[in-house]
Amino acid sequence: MKMTASARTCWAGLLAASVVAVLACPSFSQAQPSAQKGSAPRRLASGVMVTIPPDIQATDTVSVGDVTELAEADPSFGKFAKGVRFRRDIWYLEFSFKRPRMIWIDVPQPNGHMRKRLVWYLLYSVTNHGQALTSVKQPDGTYEVEKTEMPVRFVPEFLLSARDPEVSREYPERVLPLAFGPIVARERPGRELFTSVTMPKQEIAVGETRWGVATWDNIDPRVDFFSIYVKGLTNAYRSKDDPETFRRLRRLGAGRDFEQKTLKLNFWRPGDEYDEKESEIQYGVPGQVDYEWVYR
Repeated sequence: MKMTASARTCWAGLLAASVVAVLACPSFSQAQPSAQKGSAPRRLASGVMVTIPPDIQATDTVSVGDVTELAEADPSFGKFAKGVRFRRDIWYLEFSFKRPRMIWIDVPQPNGHMRKRLVWYLLYSVTNHGQALTSVKQPDGTYEVEKTEMPVRFVPEFLLSARDPEVSREYPERVLPLAFGPIVARERPGRELFTSVTMPKQEIAVGETRWGVATWDNIDPRVDFFSIYVKGLTNAYRSKDDPETFRRLRRLGAGRDFEQKTLKLNFWRPGDEYDEKESEIQYGVPGQVDYEWVYR
């Protein structure tokens, strides 16, 4: 049976849409490379992975702040709402990573053709060494910080921040199912590789190491200096209150901002915008620290 040109175009569009829908399914993308399970873990050469030790601070277990809502509800409670100490258990994960890499993937188009797309990705691992802290109340009413162990649910959040003035922009991570299979085939981790969607589904036991990958696309090729922010490596945070905002909105929690303790990794790519190469990406920026812990 012969088909008209318009019918062929219609069928090509439906086929491309079906391919995109199937490949975008997380279960399909996770099941693509059978090599990620059942084979021996790939042995990486010394120095390939960079390990960042956790920033363990006893001060992370307590924060001091005012309870604006309590003071506004009843002025007689004002003295109890000032300088309240909030204590909590804090856990930390060790983070290791390979320098950011690039990979080209084929993306189906509505016209039935394939289009190349450049994806940046970060291969990493997190380890729960049982480095947690807890506050224990003493008989005299004071508190002492003691070491403890606990399983951790790692909910990763990655952000790539371009620091060049002319192309300054922040790129939140995008989980790209089409890139997952090619990345696994290239890296051959020999162990299960998680995305930011699948990583939080199970807690990381004490002594366990888990591997993951973060991905970005549509990065401006003119980027020379960039930082990657990693959230979720600790539950340490700090908060700030703005009483005026609360008085204006009269809503519980209004004017209170929380900032998470975040790992900041700095990178330098001394290349041009016409021939992007992953080999040009260097860890660290001349004259600056390689990494630091910040609140954001």
